[in-house]
Amino acid sequence: MADLKPPLSSPSTGSKPKAPRRRWPLRVTSLAWVLFGLVVILFLVYPFLVSTNFMFLFGKSPSLAELENPKVEQASELYTSDGVLIGKYFRENRSPVPLSKMSPVLIKALIATEDVRYYEHSGIDLTAVIGGFYSSLRGEKRGGSTITQQLAKNLYKIRRQQSRGALGYIPVVSTIVAKTKEWLTAVDLEQRYTKEEILRMYLNTVEYGSSAFGIKVAAKTFFNTSPDSLRPEQAAMLVGVLNNPTAYNPRFHPAAALRRRNVVLDRMGQSGVLPATEIAALKATPIVLDYHVERHIDGPDTYFRSAISQFVDAWCDSTGYDMYRDGLRIYTTIDSRMQAHAENALHERMKALQSSFDSFWRNRRKNPWVDDKGNEIPDFIQTQMKRTESYKTLANRYKNQPFRLDSALNAKRPMKVFTWKKTDGDTTLVMSPLDSLAYYKRFLRAGMMSMDPFTGHIKAWVGGLDYRFFQYDHVKQGRRQAGSTFKPFVYLTAIDNGYSPCDRIRDQRVTINYVEDGKPMEWKPDNVTREYTGINMTLRHAMARSVNSITAQLTEKVGWDNVAKYAHKVGITSPLLPVPSIGLGSGGDVSVYEMVNAYSTFMNSGFRSEPRLVTRIEDRNGNVIKQFDPVQKRAISAETAWLMTYMLRGGMEEPGGTSQGLWDYELWRNNNQIGGKTGTTSNYSDGWYMGMTKDLVTGVWVGGEDRSVHFTGSQQGEGGRTALPIFGKFMEKIYRDKELGYTQGEFPKPPTKISKKYNCISPSEPRRRAEAVDTIVVDNMLERMNSGVIRGGSVPDSLPRRR
Repeated sequence: MADLKPPLSSPSTGSKPKAPRRRWPLRVTSLAWVLFGLVVILFLVYPFLVSTNFMFLFGKSPSLAELENPKVEQASELYTSDGVLIGKYFRENRSPVPLSKMSPVLIKALIATEDVRYYEHSGIDLTAVIGGFYSSLRGEKRGGSTITQQLAKNLYKIRRQQSRGALGYIPVVSTIVAKTKEWLTAVDLEQRYTKEEILRMYLNTVEYGSSAFGIKVAAKTFFNTSPDSLRPEQAAMLVGVLNNPTAYNPRFHPAAALRRRNVVLDRMGQSGVLPATEIAALKATPIVLDYHVERHIDGPDTYFRSAISQFVDAWCDSTGYDMYRDGLRIYTTIDSRMQAHAENALHERMKALQSSFDSFWRNRRKNPWVDDKGNEIPDFIQTQMKRTESYKTLANRYKNQPFRLDSALNAKRPMKVFTWKKTDGDTTLVMSPLDSLAYYKRFLRAGMMSMDPFTGHIKAWVGGLDYRFFQYDHVKQGRRQAGSTFKPFVYLTAIDNGYSPCDRIRDQRVTINYVEDGKPMEWKPDNVTREYTGINMTLRHAMARSVNSITAQLTEKVGWDNVAKYAHKVGITSPLLPVPSIGLGSGGDVSVYEMVNAYSTFMNSGFRSEPRLVTRIEDRNGNVIKQFDPVQKRAISAETAWLMTYMLRGGMEEPGGTSQGLWDYELWRNNNQIGGKTGTTSNYSDGWYMGMTKDLVTGVWVGGEDRSVHFTGSQQGEGGRTALPIFGKFMEKIYRDKELGYTQGEFPKPPTKISKKYNCISPSEPRRRAEAVDTIVVDNMLERMNSGVIRGGSVPDSLPRRR
């Protein structure tokens, strides 16, 4: 049967048959559909991958909780006990305000400039995105971000290091991923918040330059006004700054800022925010600033701020809060009015005292740094310079180049330095580093603290002359020998161990034998006057007159180790050496802070209160998150404590008491009682006064930065001349300020029955004893009046009350 299949090739020609036609268009079409499908899938899946940080490729995105409760960095605020805002702590200075407290023209200017279709989109403006894309192709820079996208970027720091995934380190890809996060977050924000809420959050979070974050701080920084009081041209300038807070900062780039402001005004005109005629007039006006930058720790330069910072920082570390971010409201015990009175009292006295000090050494034609014999210490400034950080820096820079080092130390240049000669406290002088050091070494320094002894609330804290120039705090940081202000701890030890204020010890020269390091030693204490009356003095009278010989004998009787123990019990925390001279203040250095705390134990019926600077901390919404209640513990008995306050009143009430310089001040109405103790250390290096009223305990220290800088005589250098007047001036101001509510009056009555005899004048004793007391006091007053010490030149109408 014949094969019917056609031959594969022609026998005559040998040619092959034609191949079938290829279907490549079909394959391209299929590939296109596959690609389209992948794009669709990717479009649908990609946002999910980004939001979930698939395989850690894309980095962290805001969580649902963060979206619903955005945590904006907000400055923490510091308030006094009388409600005065005295400072802020922040990294980004921000104080949010509601939209109702913002000028409507500000909001309109923002929308007209940054997002003209703001009310028409849901977070992403596709028209702006496409326009921005085509502008980029033409080489033009035109943003397409909406206000919501910008809020997402600012609020959640999407482009920060912590938000990067593995793809975040690849150029271009990282930008695409970040932009995707902004879009996704913007859409989420639009779903959860109204347009008005988004505007409020945006204006309260964005940066305006000059460390101003948020519209409230920006309005204050540039115009010293509030957001609701911004004029149209001011609002336009602030909106214009948002485009580039550095390049358009009006303080540093006024021409660029003016051009940018006018662009914003034009867009406001195009959007119909303001009529064209008004726009033209506003564009012709210059930018007028009232510029004030708040620092990251803003407020007056005060010494107590450092102590508060340390306390709150420690509390934040233990609780997880951040003082510079969480918008805490910190309420302090400081009373702004009392703080001002304390600063003024200290400044008034120290200004006059510095003048006397300068005259004292100028008349002797010496520098004030002297040794124990009153001789000027050679090369004192050069030696002190070598201890400074600036010297160490220069020495390291000019290592093995002594001539260049010497030249740098003596190179003169203008310096802004502290002075008492101007009301603003500073001046500019041309001096070298060595000159500057010598200049500052001549200044006497001071520290002062006043506290409510019953609550431990610190009401005033002055750590020095001026914090701008002297950062060393002489309240808590500085420690010096306390001199005779330490003597009450000797008498405390005695009274708590069987003695009474009326017990007597003879004022006579004594020798105290003791053993030190296994060797027999002896100590022969001198009275200040080098005289000994031979009188059997009561303990109250001896402490009031600060008789060294009696204090030394009493210390030996009660044990100097016990004196150290009792001082620690009532509030001294510094180490103390149990030596025979501990009662005269040579057992160790102490701070004003400690001494005020210890004396407060006497006033507080024997309870020791921990000094406090902070009463409570609130969160940014005003909720109390920590209340700091008084912490007290029994240190000594109520009877002993009351007897010590009675002993300390002796400085005013006993004849020859060392506190009687307070008669110079208006402190004597309504039978006012004051307890106190003066203190002076060797060579008059330190002057102290510890003063007590029925409401306050106040400590004052005065001295040079170095112990070798001091007066050389009691007439000028004793604590009754240097420190006591500061207390007197302070209490005068407190009593005159009726708004404070502090009144003069007697100390609290004994809280318990007093079993020991304390009224040392017997009814049968001749009346001449009482008359002699009055005569001594009046003679003392007349002597001071004749010497020009007493102001007004008259003796007070009333005399100290006697017991």
